[in-house]
Amino acid sequence: MSYKYFFSTWSLILLFLANPAKAKRPNVLFIMSDDHTAQAIGAYGSRLAKLNPTPTIDRLAKEGMLFENAFCSNSICAPSRATILTGQYAHTCGVHDLRGSIESGRQYLAIEMKKAGYQTAMIGKWHLKKEPADFDYYCVLPGQGKYHDPEFRIRGEKKWPKNLIKFEGSHSSDAVTDQTLRWLKEGRDDSRPFFLMHHYKAPHDYFEHAHRYNKYLADVEIPQPESLHKPHSPKFGSIATRGYQDELVRHIGTSIGNRNPRRSYAQDLPQKFPQDYPADYDSSKLSDRQIKDMAYNVYLRKYLRCVKGVDDNLKRLFKYMDETGIMDNTVIIYTGDQGFMLGEHDYQDKRWMYEESMRMPFLIRYPAKIRAGSRTDAVVGNVDYAPTILDFAGVKKPLYMQGHSFKSICETGNEPENWTNEAYYRYWMHMAHHDNPGHVGIRTKQFKLIYYYGADYQGINQTPPAWELYDMKRDPHELKNLYDDPSYRDKMKDLKKRLAALRKRVGDNGEGFPKTEKVVQEFWDYDTADREKARNISGEFLKRRLDELQNPKGKKK
Repeated sequence: MSYKYFFSTWSLILLFLANPAKAKRPNVLFIMSDDHTAQAIGAYGSRLAKLNPTPTIDRLAKEGMLFENAFCSNSICAPSRATILTGQYAHTCGVHDLRGSIESGRQYLAIEMKKAGYQTAMIGKWHLKKEPADFDYYCVLPGQGKYHDPEFRIRGEKKWPKNLIKFEGSHSSDAVTDQTLRWLKEGRDDSRPFFLMHHYKAPHDYFEHAHRYNKYLADVEIPQPESLHKPHSPKFGSIATRGYQDELVRHIGTSIGNRNPRRSYAQDLPQKFPQDYPADYDSSKLSDRQIKDMAYNVYLRKYLRCVKGVDDNLKRLFKYMDETGIMDNTVIIYTGDQGFMLGEHDYQDKRWMYEESMRMPFLIRYPAKIRAGSRTDAVVGNVDYAPTILDFAGVKKPLYMQGHSFKSICETGNEPENWTNEAYYRYWMHMAHHDNPGHVGIRTKQFKLIYYYGADYQGINQTPPAWELYDMKRDPHELKNLYDDPSYRDKMKDLKKRLAALRKRVGDNGEGFPKTEKVVQEFWDYDTADREKARNISGEFLKRRLDELQNPKGKKK
């Protein structure tokens, strides 16, 4: 044995003896629910907080840190999950929309944690198509998965994805928790720290909760957002979301009430859940307001019943962790894969850069390092989650990850001097599924600048381009677009420059979609000529949409 090896070994032993806590790394439990928005978590103090839907999740805020400004970079399931797993933006990891996937070898967070000596597991909703083979263990829902009688894909004798286990008579949230508890009890290697991604399908629409919650909130009138019945107040939005003379109000963004003729909860919920409506329900005898009120209450009750199911299951999980002594040695993170519109502006689903959709809940508990009951307004993004998790595990961020660790913010409550407090956003799925135009933008602590360029991957099917600027401190519900307000002109110009610089910094240069980027650049200045073109595009889109409604696909003219 060489002297060099001898002294090196003893140095490591002495380091451990001098500071054994430093050598012991925490477990990491990453909990994510699908479409669970911050305004449906009590700790965030929204209009729904008094309903107390999340006492268990609120525990993480009481005993850890709550992030007020955590944002996703693309508010749709697969892209957000891919960004969290890779530490890369959609345009880098290649998952722009629901068709994207992350194959083995690029499931970077699992790879890096395993290299650091962690036992890794992925249980619940995966939604990234390819086998989660870079995890030591997985038990994942196929695609969206089923709420009732769920099936899970596991490793086995057959090739992916043919090995299935079924949970007949179970609800998805219960089954996911059962599998996680089983893994913790039977599959965990006590000699190593674990990294576990525990993902619920709930409360994704159409909100099929466990039957035991049928009466939960049944007799409660759910508090409404101010903008539910005034969705397009005079200063909200732009020609991009309203049309030149409000002619697109009915066609941009799917609705709670009857506003959108193509897709609304007013149309869908009575058909899907007639048991949640009065037996004599007849929309022809009701006003539009009554129809919307009823759809809103059915929608929110079902949504919150799904949330209640998640919270009750986490109570089971945390009880086991408390009893076995692993709770306090585990970094516990709770988040949603994005936000969700709960009736704000009469919009459903997510996808928007508006606050309720872009904001993610983010709560983190680790009593050894994080002060109980702390909060921060630092701007962080889901692209930062992987580097932060690696940092807690003592792993240096690999160069291919674009995000930055905010571990020091968790531990001190202070932002590093070089923290930019800028979040980048890009929604690519132009007018798909929920009638949301393609857009890009920047969010700072106080302001949000949104640019609706309004074009698909080929630069066609255009909707009118426009810009929107919101002062989030004075107008947290985004009711007043300030883009053309003279008193905000300098701020608008500054944010445009910052957005352009941010796009360059994150590498979103239009590569791969040159025709779309051409549209982005064409209307960037938004001068008089650009606005005239936008008015023309508004009229052209309306004609196309009306023709589609009159002659849906498969129906001859």
